[in-house]
Amino acid sequence: MNRYTWRTGILELVMLGVGILFFVPIYVLVNLSLRDPSDQSSPLAPTTNITFANYADAWQQAGLGPALVVSGIVTVVSTVLLILFAALAAYPLARAARGWSTFAYYAFLCGLLLPFQLALIPLYQTMRDLGLLGSPVSLIVFYVGSQMPFSIFLYVGFLRAVPYEYEEAASVDGAGSIRTFWNVVFPLLRPITGTVAILNVLHIWNDFLTPLMYLSGSDSPTVPVALFQFVGQYVTQWNMVFAGLVISIAPILIIYFIMQKTIIRGFASGLKG
Repeated sequence: MNRYTWRTGILELVMLGVGILFFVPIYVLVNLSLRDPSDQSSPLAPTTNITFANYADAWQQAGLGPALVVSGIVTVVSTVLLILFAALAAYPLARAARGWSTFAYYAFLCGLLLPFQLALIPLYQTMRDLGLLGSPVSLIVFYVGSQMPFSIFLYVGFLRAVPYEYEEAASVDGAGSIRTFWNVVFPLLRPITGTVAILNVLHIWNDFLTPLMYLSGSDSPTVPVALFQFVGQYVTQWNMVFAGLVISIAPILIIYFIMQKTIIRGFASGLKG
Protein backbone atom coordinates (compact mmCIF):
# COMPACT_ATOMS: atom_id res chain seq x y z
CA MET A 1 0.00 0.00 0.00
CA ASN A 2 1.13 3.54 -0.73
CA ARG A 3 2.15 5.59 2.26
CA TYR A 4 0.28 8.77 3.15
CA THR A 5 2.74 11.56 2.36
CA TRP A 6 2.67 15.34 2.67
CA ARG A 7 2.02 15.57 -1.08
CA THR A 8 -1.13 13.52 -0.61
CA GLY A 9 -2.23 15.85 2.18
CA ILE A 10 -1.66 18.94 0.05
CA LEU A 11 -3.58 17.34 -2.83
CA GLU A 12 -6.52 16.58 -0.54
CA LEU A 13 -6.52 20.15 0.77
CA VAL A 14 -6.52 21.52 -2.78
CA MET A 15 -9.40 19.23 -3.78
CA LEU A 16 -11.29 20.23 -0.63
CA GLY A 17 -10.81 23.90 -1.48
CA VAL A 18 -12.02 23.36 -5.04
CA GLY A 19 -15.06 21.49 -3.71
CA ILE A 20 -15.90 24.35 -1.35
CA LEU A 21 -15.44 26.85 -4.18
CA PHE A 22 -18.00 25.01 -6.30
CA PHE A 23 -20.35 24.58 -3.35
CA VAL A 24 -20.54 28.30 -2.46
CA PRO A 25 -22.81 29.35 -5.41
CA ILE A 26 -25.18 26.46 -4.67
CA TYR A 27 -25.28 27.45 -1.00
CA VAL A 28 -26.04 31.08 -1.88
CA LEU A 29 -28.75 29.99 -4.32
CA VAL A 30 -30.59 27.81 -1.82
CA ASN A 31 -29.92 30.18 1.09
CA LEU A 32 -31.46 33.22 -0.62
CA SER A 33 -34.37 31.22 -2.01
CA LEU A 34 -35.42 30.46 1.60
CA ARG A 35 -34.96 34.02 2.87
CA ASP A 36 -37.67 36.61 3.42
CA PRO A 37 -37.35 39.54 0.96
CA SER A 38 -37.18 41.98 3.88
CA ASP A 39 -34.00 40.32 5.17
CA GLN A 40 -31.08 42.34 3.76
CA SER A 41 -28.25 40.49 5.48
CA SER A 42 -25.25 39.10 3.63
CA PRO A 43 -25.96 36.32 1.11
CA LEU A 44 -23.36 34.19 2.88
CA ALA A 45 -25.06 34.57 6.26
CA PRO A 46 -27.26 31.57 7.09
CA THR A 47 -30.97 32.27 6.90
CA THR A 48 -32.53 32.10 10.34
CA ASN A 49 -36.21 32.64 9.52
CA ILE A 50 -36.69 30.10 6.75
CA THR A 51 -39.74 30.60 4.52
CA PHE A 52 -41.03 28.62 1.54
CA ALA A 53 -43.29 31.45 0.39
CA ASN A 54 -40.79 32.39 -2.31
CA TYR A 55 -41.30 29.03 -4.00
CA ALA A 56 -45.08 29.35 -3.97
CA ASP A 57 -44.92 32.95 -5.24
CA ALA A 58 -42.43 32.08 -7.98
CA TRP A 59 -44.53 29.10 -9.07
CA GLN A 60 -47.71 31.15 -9.31
CA GLN A 61 -46.46 34.52 -10.56
CA ALA A 62 -44.02 33.13 -13.14
CA GLY A 63 -46.33 30.31 -14.25
CA LEU A 64 -43.57 27.76 -13.78
CA GLY A 65 -45.95 24.82 -14.24
CA PRO A 66 -46.70 25.51 -17.94
CA ALA A 67 -43.13 26.76 -18.44
CA LEU A 68 -41.72 23.46 -17.19
CA VAL A 69 -44.00 21.58 -19.58
CA VAL A 70 -42.88 23.71 -22.55
CA SER A 71 -39.21 23.38 -21.60
CA GLY A 72 -39.63 19.63 -21.18
CA ILE A 73 -41.33 19.16 -24.55
CA VAL A 74 -38.80 21.28 -26.41
CA THR A 75 -35.84 19.60 -24.70
CA VAL A 76 -37.04 16.02 -25.16
CA VAL A 77 -38.21 16.39 -28.77
CA SER A 78 -35.10 18.34 -29.83
CA THR A 79 -32.74 15.85 -28.17
CA VAL A 80 -34.48 12.81 -29.69
CA LEU A 81 -34.42 14.33 -33.18
CA LEU A 82 -30.79 15.33 -32.76
CA ILE A 83 -29.81 11.80 -31.77
CA LEU A 84 -31.68 10.24 -34.71
CA PHE A 85 -30.55 12.68 -37.40
CA ALA A 86 -26.97 13.04 -36.17
CA ALA A 87 -26.44 9.29 -35.89
CA LEU A 88 -27.91 8.68 -39.34
CA ALA A 89 -25.77 11.45 -40.86
CA ALA A 90 -22.58 10.40 -39.06
CA TYR A 91 -22.76 6.75 -40.18
CA PRO A 92 -22.05 7.32 -43.89
CA LEU A 93 -19.65 10.16 -43.09
CA ALA A 94 -17.56 7.85 -40.91
CA ARG A 95 -17.72 4.78 -43.13
CA ALA A 96 -17.61 6.15 -46.71
CA ALA A 97 -14.07 6.47 -48.09
CA ARG A 98 -14.98 8.80 -50.95
CA GLY A 99 -14.04 12.44 -51.22
CA TRP A 100 -17.58 13.68 -50.79
CA SER A 101 -17.79 12.25 -47.27
CA THR A 102 -14.70 14.16 -46.15
CA PHE A 103 -15.99 17.35 -47.75
CA ALA A 104 -19.42 16.94 -46.16
CA TYR A 105 -17.88 16.18 -42.77
CA TYR A 106 -15.77 19.35 -42.77
CA ALA A 107 -18.74 21.32 -44.07
CA PHE A 108 -20.64 20.23 -40.97
CA LEU A 109 -17.67 21.17 -38.80
CA CYS A 110 -17.84 24.70 -40.17
CA GLY A 111 -21.02 25.01 -38.14
CA LEU A 112 -18.87 24.74 -35.00
CA LEU A 113 -16.70 27.66 -36.05
CA LEU A 114 -19.38 30.13 -37.07
CA PRO A 115 -21.18 31.81 -34.15
CA PHE A 116 -24.93 31.47 -34.41
CA GLN A 117 -25.30 35.17 -33.54
CA LEU A 118 -24.37 35.93 -37.16
CA ALA A 119 -27.62 34.34 -38.29
CA LEU A 120 -29.92 35.70 -35.59
CA ILE A 121 -31.73 38.19 -37.81
CA PRO A 122 -32.05 35.93 -40.92
CA LEU A 123 -33.26 33.03 -38.78
CA TYR A 124 -35.76 35.27 -37.02
CA GLN A 125 -37.09 36.48 -40.37
CA THR A 126 -37.33 32.90 -41.62
CA MET A 127 -39.29 31.81 -38.56
CA ARG A 128 -41.57 34.81 -39.01
CA ASP A 129 -42.20 34.03 -42.67
CA LEU A 130 -42.99 30.42 -41.76
CA GLY A 131 -45.43 31.56 -39.10
CA LEU A 132 -43.57 29.74 -36.33
CA LEU A 133 -42.91 32.69 -34.01
CA GLY A 134 -44.50 32.17 -30.63
CA SER A 135 -44.59 28.40 -31.11
CA PRO A 136 -42.29 25.85 -29.44
CA VAL A 137 -41.84 24.32 -32.90
CA SER A 138 -39.55 27.22 -33.80
CA LEU A 139 -37.26 26.32 -30.90
CA ILE A 140 -37.18 22.66 -31.90
CA VAL A 141 -36.23 23.54 -35.48
CA PHE A 142 -33.56 25.95 -34.27
CA TYR A 143 -31.97 23.58 -31.75
CA VAL A 144 -31.92 20.62 -34.12
CA GLY A 145 -30.20 22.73 -36.76
CA SER A 146 -27.76 24.56 -34.50
CA GLN A 147 -26.67 21.53 -32.45
CA MET A 148 -26.39 19.15 -35.41
CA PRO A 149 -22.70 19.90 -36.25
CA PHE A 150 -21.55 19.25 -32.69
CA SER A 151 -23.58 16.05 -32.41
CA ILE A 152 -22.29 14.76 -35.77
CA PHE A 153 -18.73 15.56 -34.68
CA LEU A 154 -19.12 13.39 -31.58
CA TYR A 155 -20.78 10.51 -33.44
CA VAL A 156 -18.24 10.45 -36.27
CA GLY A 157 -15.32 10.39 -33.85
CA PHE A 158 -16.86 7.46 -31.98
CA LEU A 159 -17.89 5.56 -35.13
CA ARG A 160 -14.35 5.64 -36.50
CA ALA A 161 -13.23 3.68 -33.43
CA VAL A 162 -15.96 1.03 -33.81
CA PRO A 163 -14.63 -2.12 -35.57
CA TYR A 164 -16.02 -2.63 -39.05
CA GLU A 165 -16.20 -6.40 -38.54
CA TYR A 166 -19.63 -6.13 -36.91
CA GLU A 167 -21.10 -4.63 -40.08
CA GLU A 168 -19.34 -7.14 -42.30
CA ALA A 169 -20.88 -9.97 -40.30
CA ALA A 170 -24.31 -8.40 -40.68
CA SER A 171 -23.86 -8.01 -44.45
CA VAL A 172 -22.83 -11.65 -44.74
CA ASP A 173 -26.12 -12.56 -43.05
CA GLY A 174 -27.96 -10.57 -45.73
CA ALA A 175 -28.73 -7.38 -43.80
CA GLY A 176 -28.93 -4.15 -45.77
CA SER A 177 -27.30 -0.90 -44.78
CA ILE A 178 -30.38 0.47 -42.98
CA ARG A 179 -30.99 -2.74 -41.05
CA THR A 180 -27.29 -2.99 -40.22
CA PHE A 181 -27.32 0.50 -38.80
CA TRP A 182 -30.42 0.05 -36.61
CA ASN A 183 -29.75 -3.52 -35.43
CA VAL A 184 -25.94 -3.53 -35.19
CA VAL A 185 -24.36 -0.08 -35.28
CA PHE A 186 -26.83 2.04 -33.35
CA PRO A 187 -26.80 -0.22 -30.24
CA LEU A 188 -23.00 0.11 -30.23
CA LEU A 189 -23.39 3.88 -30.12
CA ARG A 190 -25.06 3.81 -26.71
CA PRO A 191 -22.09 5.39 -24.84
CA ILE A 192 -21.71 8.34 -27.20
CA THR A 193 -25.50 8.67 -27.46
CA GLY A 194 -25.55 9.26 -23.71
CA THR A 195 -22.91 11.95 -24.11
CA VAL A 196 -24.81 13.63 -26.94
CA ALA A 197 -28.04 13.52 -24.96
CA ILE A 198 -26.48 14.98 -21.80
CA LEU A 199 -24.74 17.88 -23.50
CA ASN A 200 -27.75 18.80 -25.63
CA VAL A 201 -30.24 18.54 -22.77
CA LEU A 202 -28.17 20.89 -20.61
CA HIS A 203 -27.77 23.38 -23.44
CA ILE A 204 -31.41 23.40 -24.52
CA TRP A 205 -32.88 23.44 -21.00
CA ASN A 206 -30.72 26.37 -19.87
CA ASP A 207 -30.85 28.45 -23.05
CA PHE A 208 -32.32 31.91 -22.59
CA LEU A 209 -31.64 34.04 -25.67
CA THR A 210 -33.33 31.85 -28.28
CA PRO A 211 -36.63 31.36 -26.40
CA LEU A 212 -36.65 35.07 -25.54
CA MET A 213 -36.52 35.90 -29.26
CA TYR A 214 -38.84 33.27 -30.70
CA LEU A 215 -41.39 33.10 -27.87
CA SER A 216 -41.49 36.80 -27.04
CA GLY A 217 -45.05 37.77 -26.13
CA SER A 218 -46.16 34.15 -26.16
CA ASP A 219 -48.26 32.53 -23.45
CA SER A 220 -45.96 29.49 -23.42
CA PRO A 221 -42.43 30.62 -22.46
CA THR A 222 -39.65 28.34 -21.28
CA VAL A 223 -38.44 28.38 -17.68
CA PRO A 224 -35.53 30.86 -18.13
CA VAL A 225 -37.82 33.32 -19.95
CA ALA A 226 -40.56 32.89 -17.33
CA LEU A 227 -38.11 33.72 -14.55
CA PHE A 228 -36.86 36.79 -16.40
CA GLN A 229 -40.02 38.69 -15.51
CA PHE A 230 -38.73 38.99 -11.93
CA VAL A 231 -35.75 41.01 -13.20
CA GLY A 232 -36.66 44.66 -13.80
CA GLN A 233 -34.85 47.90 -14.52
CA TYR A 234 -35.42 49.30 -11.04
CA VAL A 235 -36.47 46.36 -8.87
CA THR A 236 -35.28 42.76 -9.01
CA GLN A 237 -36.98 40.11 -6.89
CA TRP A 238 -33.90 38.00 -6.28
CA ASN A 239 -35.53 35.74 -3.72
CA MET A 240 -38.16 34.67 -6.25
CA VAL A 241 -35.52 34.36 -8.97
CA PHE A 242 -33.44 32.02 -6.83
CA ALA A 243 -36.50 30.04 -5.75
CA GLY A 244 -37.51 29.66 -9.39
CA LEU A 245 -33.99 28.55 -10.31
CA VAL A 246 -34.09 25.85 -7.65
CA ILE A 247 -37.41 24.64 -9.06
CA SER A 248 -36.05 24.72 -12.62
CA ILE A 249 -32.94 22.67 -11.86
CA ALA A 250 -34.84 20.12 -9.76
CA PRO A 251 -36.01 17.98 -12.76
CA ILE A 252 -32.48 17.79 -14.18
CA LEU A 253 -31.02 16.85 -10.79
CA ILE A 254 -33.66 14.17 -10.20
CA ILE A 255 -32.97 12.61 -13.60
CA TYR A 256 -29.23 12.78 -12.95
CA PHE A 257 -29.44 11.08 -9.55
CA ILE A 258 -31.68 8.33 -10.93
CA MET A 259 -29.39 7.67 -13.92
CA GLN A 260 -26.10 8.68 -12.31
CA LYS A 261 -24.16 5.49 -13.02
CA THR A 262 -25.43 5.23 -16.59
CA ILE A 263 -24.70 8.87 -17.33
CA ILE A 264 -21.16 8.79 -15.96
CA ARG A 265 -20.40 5.51 -17.73
CA GLY A 266 -21.77 6.83 -21.02
CA PHE A 267 -19.96 10.15 -20.73
CA ALA A 268 -16.62 8.50 -19.96
CA SER A 269 -17.01 5.93 -22.75
CA GLY A 270 -18.06 8.63 -25.19
CA LEU A 271 -14.99 10.70 -24.47
CA LYS A 272 -12.79 7.62 -24.69
CA GLY A 273 -14.26 6.75 -28.08
